[in-house]
Amino acid sequence: MTDTVPYYEDFTEIKKKIWSMLDNAVKDRSSPFRIPVFICGNQSDFDGRIVVLRKSDQSNNLVQYHSDIRSDKIEKLKANKNAALLFYDKDEKIQIRLKVECTVNHNNDVTKESWSKTQHISRKCYLVDNGPGTESDLPTSGLKPELDNFDYTKEQSEEGYKNFTVIQCKIKSIEWLYLAAKGHRRAKFNLENNKNTWLVP
Repeated sequence: MTDTVPYYEDFTEIKKKIWSMLDNAVKDRSSPFRIPVFICGNQSDFDGRIVVLRKSDQSNNLVQYHSDIRSDKIEKLKANKNAALLFYDKDEKIQIRLKVECTVNHNNDVTKESWSKTQHISRKCYLVDNGPGTESDLPTSGLKPELDNFDYTKEQSEEGYKNFTVIQCKIKSIEWLYLAAKGHRRAKFNLENNKNTWLVP
C-alpha cells in the first residue's frame, strides 16, 4: 500500500484491520465486536442471538464462542453446520459478516482447555438445572438460590462442565463494509479459494 491509497482501498490492509478488531474483541470486554449476532437454522427455522467472542485465530480462519449443550441452537447446528456471524462497530463504522461452518465441541480437548480458562463468575451459566429456553411457571434465572448468589466454590462449579460446549466457527468468507461520508466501501474475502472482490456498497 502506498501513502496515497487509504487503508480501506487496499485488500491487505483491510484484512489486517478485520483481524485486529477480532483479536482485540477477545481481550477487550468493551469492544463492540465482542458480542456479535450468531445466526443459524435450517430451511424456515432460522434464529439469531448474541454470543460472546472467545477466540480469534487468523492462522486457522477460526472464531469461537461458548454455549450450553442443551441450547436449542445445538440441534440446529447438528442439522445444518452452516451459519453466519454479524459484527458492527459504530465508532469505526465497520460491519463484518462471516459465513462459517460450525463444529460443536463437547467433553473433548477443546472444551477442557476453554473450561480451564473460564472464570468462576462465567461458569454460573452452565449450572442451571434445566437447559436454556426451558419453559418455567415463574420468572427465573434457572439457578438454585445458593448458586444465584455466587455462594459456591470453583470446585463446585466443575459440575457445570458437563453442559459446557465450544462452538468453533471455520470462516468460509468475510464480507466487509466501511461507511464513509465520501463514499462507502465494500469487499468480500473468500477464504476457501483465496479470492478478494470489491462490491458495490
